[in-house]
Amino acid sequence: MRLLILGCAWLMVGIGVIGIFLPVLPTTPFMILAAGLFARSSPRFEQWLLDHPRYGQPLIDWRREGAISQRAKIASVSLMALSYGIVLVFGPPQLWLKALIGVILLCSAAFVLTRPAPGRQG
Repeated sequence: MRLLILGCAWLMVGIGVIGIFLPVLPTTPFMILAAGLFARSSPRFEQWLLDHPRYGQPLIDWRREGAISQRAKIASVSLMALSYGIVLVFGPPQLWLKALIGVILLCSAAFVLTRPAPGRQG
């Protein structure tokens, strides 16, 4: 079971890395998931991810406070809006499907925007 969880953790890291290059694929949620999976399968790789110069601090902020930095919120919501614009122009012709995608992205943006900033409780 430990090897299965470890494999899933590395899969999440891989998807997260792909998200660096694809603006429609978020990186941080996959890294958060990878850190959680590493916590259950490999403390060494969990620590490696928490010590990472780019992803470590956001993961620590999320773990301690459920917090997302203002910069990350702006980037996340901006990319969601850009992605939805792409869906509207180039996406499926079905209006109901475009609306469903819009609702999902709107709910996702609301979740991101309602998280506290790091270092601030409440």
